[in-house]
Amino acid sequence: MARSYLRTSEVAEAVGVHPNTVRMYEVWGLLPPIPRTPSGYRKFTAVHVDQMRLARLVFDGPWPGRAIRRSAVVLVKQAAVGDLGGALEGAYRHLVVVQAEHAQAESAVRLLERWAQGTAADATQTPLSIGKVADLLGVTRDMLRNWERNNLICVPRNPKNGYRRYAATEISRLRVIRMLRQAGYSPMAILRMPAQLDEGASAGDLRMALDTPRPDEDVYSAADQWLTSLVDWERRAEEIIAHLEGMIGRQQSAVRE
Repeated sequence: MARSYLRTSEVAEAVGVHPNTVRMYEVWGLLPPIPRTPSGYRKFTAVHVDQMRLARLVFDGPWPGRAIRRSAVVLVKQAAVGDLGGALEGAYRHLVVVQAEHAQAESAVRLLERWAQGTAADATQTPLSIGKVADLLGVTRDMLRNWERNNLICVPRNPKNGYRRYAATEISRLRVIRMLRQAGYSPMAILRMPAQLDEGASAGDLRMALDTPRPDEDVYSAADQWLTSLVDWERRAEEIIAHLEGMIGRQQSAVRE
């Protein structure tokens, strides 16, 4: 007699993952409840396969940033408890989140390009101390020191006492760095900026530099190629919507049958 259910290995094969991934998604609450046989084996259905494919649209790839991941996980868990309508609503909200992140990333690049063309981003008259700059930009002193340690900026010192002196040039650069960081770009991506400028790159080249790791870099997160990653996440968001609409249609058909 043919089985009416799928085994863990069969679900894994259908989705293209290791069986342990299926078990892990169950533990994380990303799958609907899975009934068991009297001997304890999991009994999966086509609904579980659909849900696995939905989850993979979210979890298969580099870390996309906290806001994008959070909104995606919420909708996957809604689908897991059977609220496909709520999950579809969440998917459209998720698309808006991704598009907003993309718009912020593009705005940061435009500020960078304008600054690289010589447009001042600050008009501070006299040099400021690190504390005053931190207050001005709404960041911590440790963040400013960290950006300096990571070679994102070089700050001149007062020859008399060795204190940092932030003039308009440094503060303009810091405004650009802060906006890039807030927009999701990684320190490694931003570090390509001064290197490109020192090599005489044009403003237009900086956009490519931000989004193109050098051959000697190890790319660990989406933030190292943030613009490309956001384009990919917009595509995924559209796929999530389409997949959920398909799930709703298939479940409605199953009810009618």
